[in-house]
Amino acid sequence: MRWRKLGVVYNPDGSLPWMHSHAAIPTPLDLGDGRLRIFVSPRDAKGMSRVGFVDVDATDPTRVLRVADQPCLDIGRPGTFDDNGAVCTSVVRLADGRLLMYYVGFELCTHIRYRLLTGAAISNDNGEHFEKVAATPILERSPQELYFRCGPFVMRDTTQERELFRMWYVAGSDWTNVGGKDVPVYEMRYMESPDGLLWPLEGETVMRLGNDEHGFGRPWIMRAEDGFKLHYSIRKISVGYRMGYAESGDGRDWTRMDEQLGLDVSPAGWDSEEIMYSAVVETGGRQYAFYNGNDFGGTGFGVARLESA
Repeated sequence: MRWRKLGVVYNPDGSLPWMHSHAAIPTPLDLGDGRLRIFVSPRDAKGMSRVGFVDVDATDPTRVLRVADQPCLDIGRPGTFDDNGAVCTSVVRLADGRLLMYYVGFELCTHIRYRLLTGAAISNDNGEHFEKVAATPILERSPQELYFRCGPFVMRDTTQERELFRMWYVAGSDWTNVGGKDVPVYEMRYMESPDGLLWPLEGETVMRLGNDEHGFGRPWIMRAEDGFKLHYSIRKISVGYRMGYAESGDGRDWTRMDEQLGLDVSPAGWDSEEIMYSAVVETGGRQYAFYNGNDFGGTGFGVARLESA
């Protein structure tokens, strides 16, 4: 694949207290009216994330049309699993037109650095505001997935005889030390739900870690004529975040083709150190990848256009 980087789309200027810095994990949704709504998770001055959005022109995704002036999803009350941050990773449009958001809650801990569990929220106004389904996670910790059940991408599958929700996510129960810092260890897993809210306590492992890897980032799945295409992030031990690509006939058995992605760090600039959290959409007959660069979105989010497959 050959991608043309179009540069940074948006980086907070610090004028909004809840959007002091960062524009992490861009999650695009086609609003169907010429706009792409990119859900992002900026940080306040204390480093806590809330969910907001940036609307861009679907025909020119470098053109910002609107920036949310308030969060569409806030952090939880003290003591809840998302009391130290909420990060959107997937948004699904339901049959009745409502939006179902999957988000990751950050919970600071004493004997480990943090836990990452997944919650859900519903919007009745096309993503202007979301109400949490519950104050507790829909992916609660379990014996097999103790610390991390996070980073989900969910697809509503109506090709079956019955409606089915399919989730690809990352999960694990371990930490490792890299350069004197404890970092999470998690693999990519898969599971299914009849309604998008009730999920098993454990998923099926569909991608294991390779050499020089300690985790994967938010997967992003696209349908293809012969199966599925997967864009995902790789947490490398030696160089930090990079991005990967894989293909599958059934969404479970993946063939890694990372070297064919053709989207890597730049020689200099906002994405010269790390590159991560890609989300690929097709609009106007072109494919665009929204992604983060250095510092987990601290340099904003950018976009690249697919020039050749």
